[in-house]
Amino acid sequence: MHTYRKSYCIFLITILSVFTLHAQQKELDSGRKYTINQITVTGAQSFNEQTVVAFTGLKKGDRIYIPGEKLSQVTKKLWEQNLFSDIAFYVTNIEGDDVDLELYIVELPKLHEVTIEGDGIRKAKQKEIIKDNDLNPGTKITKNLLTTTKNYITNKYKKDGYFNTDVTISMTPHTDSTGAEISKNMKISVDRGKRVKVKSIDFEGNNQFTKGKLRRSLKNTKRKNFFRFWKRSKYTEEGFEEDKESLLKKYKSNGYRDARITSDTISMLNTNSVALDVKLEEGDKYYFGDIKFIGNSVFTDGQLRQILGLKKGDVYNGILLQERIQDDSDPEANDITNLYQNNGYLAARINPVEVAVRNDTIDFEIRIMERSLFYFDHVTVVGNDRTNDHVIYRELRTRPGQKYSKRNVVRTIRELGQLGFFDPEQLSPNFKKVDENNGLVDLEYSVVEKGSSQIELQGGYGGGGFVGTLGLSFNNFSLRNIFNLDSYKPLPMGDGQKLSLRAQASGYYQTYSLSLTEPWLGGKKPVQLSTSFSHTIQNFYDYNNRQADKSRSFTITGGSVGLAKKVKWPDDYFVWSNALSFQHYNLNNYNTGLFTFGDGYSNNLAYTIGISRNNTATNPIYPTSGSDFSITAKMTLPYSSFSDTDYKSLKDERASLLLVPEDASNYIDANQRISEIDQERFKWLEYYKVKFKGTWYTRMAGKLVLRTNTEFGFLGAYNQDRGVPPFERFFLGGDGLGAYSLDGREVIALRGYPNQALSEVDGNTIYNKFSLEVRYPVTLAQMASIYVLGFAEGGASYNGFRDYNPFELKRSAGAGLRIFMPAFGLLGIDFGYGFDPVLGGTEPHGWKTSFIIGQQF
Repeated sequence: MHTYRKSYCIFLITILSVFTLHAQQKELDSGRKYTINQITVTGAQSFNEQTVVAFTGLKKGDRIYIPGEKLSQVTKKLWEQNLFSDIAFYVTNIEGDDVDLELYIVELPKLHEVTIEGDGIRKAKQKEIIKDNDLNPGTKITKNLLTTTKNYITNKYKKDGYFNTDVTISMTPHTDSTGAEISKNMKISVDRGKRVKVKSIDFEGNNQFTKGKLRRSLKNTKRKNFFRFWKRSKYTEEGFEEDKESLLKKYKSNGYRDARITSDTISMLNTNSVALDVKLEEGDKYYFGDIKFIGNSVFTDGQLRQILGLKKGDVYNGILLQERIQDDSDPEANDITNLYQNNGYLAARINPVEVAVRNDTIDFEIRIMERSLFYFDHVTVVGNDRTNDHVIYRELRTRPGQKYSKRNVVRTIRELGQLGFFDPEQLSPNFKKVDENNGLVDLEYSVVEKGSSQIELQGGYGGGGFVGTLGLSFNNFSLRNIFNLDSYKPLPMGDGQKLSLRAQASGYYQTYSLSLTEPWLGGKKPVQLSTSFSHTIQNFYDYNNRQADKSRSFTITGGSVGLAKKVKWPDDYFVWSNALSFQHYNLNNYNTGLFTFGDGYSNNLAYTIGISRNNTATNPIYPTSGSDFSITAKMTLPYSSFSDTDYKSLKDERASLLLVPEDASNYIDANQRISEIDQERFKWLEYYKVKFKGTWYTRMAGKLVLRTNTEFGFLGAYNQDRGVPPFERFFLGGDGLGAYSLDGREVIALRGYPNQALSEVDGNTIYNKFSLEVRYPVTLAQMASIYVLGFAEGGASYNGFRDYNPFELKRSAGAGLRIFMPAFGLLGIDFGYGFDPVLGGTEPHGWKTSFIIGQQF
């Protein structure tokens, strides 16, 4: 009705105003037809005159009524083009039945450039406004465009709680080189004002729950409160609508099936505050009555009741009932729908139906349509342009001919994400065909390749000098094509192997290492083969003159080979690993507090056995759920048990020699004898080392994730008379960049303190560490994954269980940032505050900045 009235008014104004004659012209006879003699086009417009006349459909010789229906149709047709701001017909001359017509049109201005200004309007927001309102160069500027643009911006900020947003749109001419106006520049000024806060939230009609409990059930809408700084009290329409649903869920999960909100009122107290009033009707409290299963033949009532977990007499909980039947929030939930879908019944449908309401008791039937079994027919992968097919297909848990299983589909997505070759945020299973007649499913996995090779550039000060590291990691290497020159692009890739080359050096220290990992030895089973080789040269560093003495050296040459196998018990997330390693330590005039024999050698032949379990969510860079733990034991042979050497006597002799004073005549001989004793004790290292590490990831809200971590390590000796060797010890503190010696030491990061500042000079034999870390992602895009974090952690190291006290910890807290780029690995920075003194200190250490390059806490 409104549109018709508007069109009619335009028509009437046009007819009454535009058909005017100049003073010398005759009066028009409204009931008479006229013949068009000529038509001219005037006004501000860029169209060709012949084009405009042709568009009107009028031509010389046409006989029309003036005014009349024909001209009104032409006028309406021109208005509908949204190209003009003014349209009018004029009769310029009348000679008998012949008339000359003038069509006056003013073309709408074109948009040249848009600028948007205002607090909080970043470039991304500006682009969004321009795109959503089609504010592109060349767009015609209509009143409707200005109105819709203003309303769009106002409503957009209103949804975010800015109820007082003021939008002003102004136009300025854009001229050509001659000064003629050819288009308009648009300037949009946005003053969003202050965000509206919630002053009060009141409820009426609530008898079963206090107002405080009801307010706590509102997750998005909170009252202003000085003490509650972690949740802003902004009001948004969308957030309030979600909270009303949460409010009803609270009632329905506590038996009040009929609870409803009868009204909700928003009152503006002032320009920045609102009051919310919610009226409730709680209804009666209900209980579950008889619950019967109808239509089930695959699973017994007992099996289904065990998953349902509800029985007669329980308080009615409609939310829990739906979750136990089908929990849409968790694809791996233990619900009845997943029970069927994990056993081949893809098309099964389960519906709870109320069949009787007796006073306060509700009887249910769980009606099940099992339908037929489904099997995988075709399983394909698309999008892998670098990774070879066999690398992907060996990870698939869904194979042609197998019974359909939703669990296996979800697990396949996780396994592909854990490879590290694909963008985990873009992995998706696509059902290409579901043939219910034959019970066949065609499944396609879509992957997006990402860079899997990394460059490690790392630098830091540790042990008295600058330590620089250059590393290359090729995480999707192809060893079989190493002699195929055509496959070098720039290196042979695509077979899922990992090749790492690493060099680290300072003014007195150099180390080189090479490692290769084959995750599927033989290509048949997930048995991982790992090999590595390293060589280190370390010269004695004189802290007094800050120079290296190259006549005094310590070299380490070693290698290892390991096998790791995925096992199916207790479940198929477990990995059993074994490794054999050997290091040869050679000392040349290298006397330090740690090595009491300056000339000699030690051999470290050790066997490491471990078991680990990792079921973290798909993205290995930013896990959102699951856990990752490992227990390892590294041990050497108990050489002292089958040696004729009397280590008790050597220990006693060594203790007595340590008592010889420095000014004694036999002091040099005593030191020489101590070196000989230690050379005998450590010719073949004898020890065992046990370590535990556990990490848990818990989704707190949305993408906010809590990472909980605990670690423990112990280095022990078989023979106390022989003692714990000076190798393989634990050094606590810092960012981990201070591992400038490869003597088997374990550097344990503890932010907020200098590197290795929380352990003794020679290290310790026991350590423990506990940490909490809250993470939130800024972006998880393929080019760069970025997240911010806040942490609190504590740890300590000890010499033996006599000193061990897990409650005496060095504590720290702070915040940090992580950036993962495929080409460079993990980059980051942490600002940590150490609440306790370092060893030898008396005051809290204070703030410490740590740079993280190529490693992860």
